[in-house]
Amino acid sequence: MTAQQPTALVTGASRGLGRALTADLANDGWRVVVDARHGDQLADAVAGLPGVVDVPGDVADPAHRTVLAEAADDLGGLDLLVLNASLLGPSPQPELADYPLDVLEQVYRVNVLAPLGLVQALRALLRPGARILAITSDAGAEAMAGWGGYGSSKAALEHLGAVLAVENPQWRVHVVDPGDMRTVMHQEAFPGEDISDRPEPETVVPALRALIGGDHPSGRYRAADLVVTA
Repeated sequence: MTAQQPTALVTGASRGLGRALTADLANDGWRVVVDARHGDQLADAVAGLPGVVDVPGDVADPAHRTVLAEAADDLGGLDLLVLNASLLGPSPQPELADYPLDVLEQVYRVNVLAPLGLVQALRALLRPGARILAITSDAGAEAMAGWGGYGSSKAALEHLGAVLAVENPQWRVHVVDPGDMRTVMHQEAFPGEDISDRPEPETVVPALRALIGGDHPSGRYRAADLVVTA
């Protein structure tokens, strides 16, 4: 981290983990650029937070990524990039043999190509020592029936993160599995089920902050392994 006021860009910040992390960073003195597809939800999510610049749009759109880069440039560069925006795909999740390929293509555009495109758009603005957090899922590491579309997109994201770390040792690239959370996406993945027993996204933020502020090497992490319990 730099001695000056730290800056971050968080995608998918209108709800869930992106919203929780943005609030934590902003209240800790960070300047944060945020995006989400629904501008009204994004505005509500960041209302009253200091130092937050909301830039609504679809991260899969190259023009929107350019606007995000311009906003980051206006802040003088970035110490942190959080690749959080994701697309689940159909709900309930179909098996791969029945998966509509046009829908799968869109899942890959959002979950794989957009994060890489954003890194490419921001690479000149990422300061030495900057952290890149790519939010993944256990579905990206395990073969689970019904999760082939979303899971394979996260597996691709994980490999992109690993290669980016090898090619760019000046950054710390952390692929993070936050675990199950009580989010809209998680509910969509399990339609009709009661997910009230899942933890709130805010409970995962300390694990992310441990990576952001710590000295962990690039690699894949489970949030549950980063939280020290009493």
